[in-house]
Amino acid sequence: MEEKEKKDIFESVWKFLASVKLAIFVLITLAVSSIVGTIVEQKAEPAQNIALLAKFFGDSAAPTVYNIFAKLGFMDMYGSWWFTAFLVVFSINLIVCSIDRFPKTWRLIQTPQKPLSDTAIKSMPVKKELTLKTGVNVARDEFLNILKASRYRVFEASEPDSVRLYTQKGKYARLAVYVVHLSIILIFIGAIIGIRFGFKGYLNLPEGRTSTIAYESPTKQIPLDFAVKCNWYDTQYYEGIDTPREFQSELVIIENGKEVLKKVIEVNDPLTYKGITFYQASYGMMPEAAGYFVLDVTPNGGQEKRLWLKNGDSFEIPGTGITGRIYDFSPALTRNPMTGKLTTYSDSMVNPGLAIEFDQPGRDKFIGWILKRYPDTGLIPGGHSVKFVDYWGVEYTGLQVAKDPGVWLIYIASVIMTVGLYVCFFVSNKKIWINIIDDNKSVNVIIGGSTNRNRLNFEQEIDRILSHATQAIEGRSNK
Repeated sequence: MEEKEKKDIFESVWKFLASVKLAIFVLITLAVSSIVGTIVEQKAEPAQNIALLAKFFGDSAAPTVYNIFAKLGFMDMYGSWWFTAFLVVFSINLIVCSIDRFPKTWRLIQTPQKPLSDTAIKSMPVKKELTLKTGVNVARDEFLNILKASRYRVFEASEPDSVRLYTQKGKYARLAVYVVHLSIILIFIGAIIGIRFGFKGYLNLPEGRTSTIAYESPTKQIPLDFAVKCNWYDTQYYEGIDTPREFQSELVIIENGKEVLKKVIEVNDPLTYKGITFYQASYGMMPEAAGYFVLDVTPNGGQEKRLWLKNGDSFEIPGTGITGRIYDFSPALTRNPMTGKLTTYSDSMVNPGLAIEFDQPGRDKFIGWILKRYPDTGLIPGGHSVKFVDYWGVEYTGLQVAKDPGVWLIYIASVIMTVGLYVCFFVSNKKIWINIIDDNKSVNVIIGGSTNRNRLNFEQEIDRILSHATQAIEGRSNK
């Protein structure tokens, strides 16, 4: 009795884990929680998510909803124990379903195909019947030729007054669903590895600075085994407007005091070192920062010279006697259309301008504004030029820092899934039976078949086989 009870309990648990209802429930739960996890910003400051929730639930209810979501783990959903548990349950469900149904599928694949009677063929989902004025051997030869041309391996059973041909193709395509199941399980395993052994963080790294840590949150640091340095940051804008076209940073990896890797990164072209990837995500200016004004000074017909200056510094255009002094700076300079006065319209370096006071022999001092995005503003009398290259050391590059040791498994699983889905949708197990019966100076041909999917295409293939065989037989008769 104890053994029977244990067996019954085991069977009940097995049926529950193999249940399609369980799979649907877990999928719906994962989908709904993922929607919430997409709306609520993960690992963000409480005030940020409370402000977001206030748009949906109102200012008074937002803190309460936030506390409920926080207790449920929605603020770090993809790292929560329950989300990982649902992934494990769904993986177990797929494994049990596959084990439960695989033997039946395998027996179906391994069952040898046999010739069928005329009555059995006529009862099939796809069947055709016609009479041809030819002999059994001629009809047999032409049907064999067209089937082999269609890459069928044909078997034959001969009788004194008839020939039975039977063949199938794509019998192993029935295993494609298990390939898809395997790929899903591998994706979940890769995701769990990434959740448990990886991290996602950020780092706002100023130009010229070095960091050995990233941040998962404002209060939680992620130590790196190396140092990362930002040599420079640059934003390129579309001509005539303030919309960024691309933004780039030059990052340097330093390990044991030595530079081991250098790369200019941009959106969709990150830097990866020791499994840690740095993505270009954002940028900005540091408050009250004082950097270096980088100028390219070129006398008329002379060589260009690069200068690094601070606010108030003076310089000379070589061989001209012209001197300049850094007078003022604006991160976003424009001219007020109403008053005609120059004004600053943003705290970001959208259209940086540098005011330089020039002192030229024989002329009064004058102040000229040079715009970084418009080099022609740096042309001065006499054919000389002063180009405003950069205000270095005042901007930071916003980096997303991520380590996902399971991503390679997800990539492999994605390839496997693509192959499995292709076979599932476009490759079918097709079986064909053709009975050719002698009827004096003609033959009766009965053709039937079955397929596990794409029946319309299979019917068209049967019609094509009949058409080609008929044409070939008529062609031989006319000779």
